[in-house]
Amino acid sequence: MTQFLLQACWWVPLYGLIGAILTLPWSTGTVRTTGPRPAAYFNLLMTVLAFIHGSVIFTATWDQPPQQLLVHWVQAADLDLSFAIEISTVSVGAMELVSVLSLLAQIYALGYMEKDWALARFFGLMGFFEAAISGIAISDSLLLTYALLEVLTLSTYLLVGFWYAQPLVVTAARDAFLTKRVGDVPLLMGVVTLSTLAGSLNFSDLETWAETATLSPLVATLLGLALISAPTAKCAQFPFHLWLDEAMEGPNPASIMRNTVVVGAGAYVLIKLQPVLALSPVTGGVLVVLGAVTAVGASLVAIAQIDIKRALSHSTSASLGLVFIAVGLNQVDIALLLLFAHSIAKGLLFMSVGSIITTTNTQDLTEMGGLWSKMPATTTAYLVGAAGMVALLPLGNFWAMRRWLNGFWTVPLWLVIVLLLVNGLTALNLTRIFGLVFVGKP
Repeated sequence: MTQFLLQACWWVPLYGLIGAILTLPWSTGTVRTTGPRPAAYFNLLMTVLAFIHGSVIFTATWDQPPQQLLVHWVQAADLDLSFAIEISTVSVGAMELVSVLSLLAQIYALGYMEKDWALARFFGLMGFFEAAISGIAISDSLLLTYALLEVLTLSTYLLVGFWYAQPLVVTAARDAFLTKRVGDVPLLMGVVTLSTLAGSLNFSDLETWAETATLSPLVATLLGLALISAPTAKCAQFPFHLWLDEAMEGPNPASIMRNTVVVGAGAYVLIKLQPVLALSPVTGGVLVVLGAVTAVGASLVAIAQIDIKRALSHSTSASLGLVFIAVGLNQVDIALLLLFAHSIAKGLLFMSVGSIITTTNTQDLTEMGGLWSKMPATTTAYLVGAAGMVALLPLGNFWAMRRWLNGFWTVPLWLVIVLLLVNGLTALNLTRIFGLVFVGKP
């Protein structure tokens, strides 16, 4: 049974898609007598199935060598377009993280959006969202990953513009879509070029090819810059950083996913492409510069925000900036640790923020205060999430930073300064939010 579920791991992303399809009778208004909640239950059920299936696979792959499933899509003459799926502890673990966060966000949305007339449509879009991100997690094909990134861009547009009757929401959805498209077009050029140069678009094959590839510095640099364009836009890095701030116009349960696994999907693709990017020192330098500028700049901007969701969204860009620095320095293991630790901590923070917003009916930090005694569970969730963000023992970010700074004397001084500055500014921002929301006069 376990072996069958292992070979059928490609079903896991399809569960979310099936859930989205099952919501159609309610989201299109065909069924009205029952209200929209059955649609939510169908989608929740499929996410639970995805979680159970993923748990079995994750247990089976623990400490096992990676396996690959190959699905031939188009075969004609010399053309062979195939979709490869990687079954490994890392890929299945990433897919399981997506399922867990999606399940929590959907349970959360049942209460947060209880009175929203378009609840069924929201859950359908969440299923669509989940399917795309889960597919990216286990994809071992750059072609398949590119297609799923396009699906992710579309679902982001639909979820950011969920409350489409509001002018600001329409503007935010449009800006998010167009910003991501700017990054996707160069990536497509890179995909086409790479298929010609390497003869394969499977990540495992690209890694082998990169070990012996001899490209001219100009070709390697242009290829690397094209490949990092989409992850830069997806992860809201400078100069494509403003869309994530505007995307906070969407419903908060979608913001939970957007600030954890959606931005993480772009960084995950960057990590998978690292062997190819390493062919050009210029590309690595660009990643480091973009990551450092975004990490420090976004941390400073976050301190100036009075909207609670925007204050946290800028810290997301800052955290992903550290992931870019790690990839630029060829430290993939640290990048993965940072990515997973950030997802869990930021999920807690956005859930606590949603609880605050739905209770106080405001997102303005200057209008809050004294909530710690009235909302102890929310206060605890916020503190745990904040501790995870600023690398306090024993939470995940601490171990990532510890590994990064292991052998302190061998780490470049500029990196130590950037890490200390970003960590200090993040702590200041989260302490400021805590003081304005939970402490003081109600």
